Amino acid sequence: VQEPCGGRKFPRLWPGSTGRPERGWVGNSSSTRERFANLTVTQSQAAMGVTRAGLSPRIAMGGHRAAMYLPRALLLQSVFTLGAAAGGLSAMLLNDRLGRKLSIMFSAVPSAVGYAFMGSAQGVWMLLLGRLLTGYAGGVTAASIPVYISEISHPGVRGALGACPQIMAVLGSLILYALGLKLPWRWLAVAGEVPVLAMIILLCFMPNSPRFLISKGKDEEAVGVLRWLRGQHTDFRREFEQIKESVRQQSRRISCAEIRDPFIYKPILIAVLMRFLQQLSGVTPILVYLQSIFQSTAVILKPEYDAAIVGGVRLASVLIAAFSMDKAGRKILLFVSGYAMGWGPITWLLMSEILPLKARGVASGLCVLVSWLTAFALTRFFLLVVQDFGLEVPFLFFAVICAVNLLFTGCCVPETKGRSLEQIESYFRTGRRSFMRNHI
Repeated sequence: VQEPCGGRKFPRLWPGSTGRPERGWVGNSSSTRERFANLTVTQSQAAMGVTRAGLSPRIAMGGHRAAMYLPRALLLQSVFTLGAAAGGLSAMLLNDRLGRKLSIMFSAVPSAVGYAFMGSAQGVWMLLLGRLLTGYAGGVTAASIPVYISEISHPGVRGALGACPQIMAVLGSLILYALGLKLPWRWLAVAGEVPVLAMIILLCFMPNSPRFLISKGKDEEAVGVLRWLRGQHTDFRREFEQIKESVRQQSRRISCAEIRDPFIYKPILIAVLMRFLQQLSGVTPILVYLQSIFQSTAVILKPEYDAAIVGGVRLASVLIAAFSMDKAGRKILLFVSGYAMGWGPITWLLMSEILPLKARGVASGLCVLVSWLTAFALTRFFLLVVQDFGLEVPFLFFAVICAVNLLFTGCCVPETKGRSLEQIESYFRTGRRSFMRNHI
């Protein structure tokens, strides 16, 4: 027996059915399948971490050499964020036309070509084109991967799985810092090809999102995907009926008039502001110019070793967030933790959780567009401000934004721990908090 999956067939991996549903939703085998699908799509985020940290190990600007390298450094770093913004813009169309899975697979093409350009660069224009293409691919995946993960994951593990893209991005950055100590920069570009190629191969065997399949009228295929993800002996048909009812209520494309509906604009506005404030806290310019920042201070270690230590701390923090998000909740981590444990992984997850289904593809692309345009502006002007006013001024600005983030979290961000996507949509549609208290 085989089940359809995204137009393909994949082997039956679950034991024979006895016709009796198990208690609970996710058994060990189904959890393993969800984690494997999640690991597959997040491979590209490791490459994203490599590219985002990008030339940081090679741009240690200081002393009389800073003026020589400043214009080129600004151009090389900011072109990546422009590419990512363009990727977010195109994802507004791709997510709903191709689906989440095919959009992620599509991103592998510009990513692989971009790394090839950087690895074989014979001039600055090839580096710029490579950075632009890999940035574009990163923008597409930033809009598609969180949505795909949220739509295939059970509510009880969605927080842990939703943190995986950030884990892979941090791991990619850490690997880059480590390899940058020993390898020339061309080989760093070659290293970026590895996770991209692994992702494209493994994704051929992964399912489409059941919510996307139902929205396209492929009900039987969606049932097969839920059976494969949750397990044969779980109440996957009840979950299917809940998803189908939610899709039925949002079967028509979003219209301009509907944007005025609080059910539509409130979650979109919250998600866009989260992405805007996350970038405004300064994470992108700090990571991009990390070694330059350390070189301008009185730290004892070499800047490249300091950067590697920061990468290790970030990785440990994201892992803690992944293990605690489904227990402690999203909001508490946004309040009490730093970027890597809170505003890094959680804002991407919340974006994919709170956006309404009928606008999820378009709105996720809009969030990425806003996010990376903000990152472009900050990356473009960070070094200029530092050169004129020192590090104190931009870091004071980032501290003020972090305080604003706390107020925004307390007033506007809902707690989504343990809630299904359908419950979250019902909360925004009706305003009744009972939908957020009752579990499936």
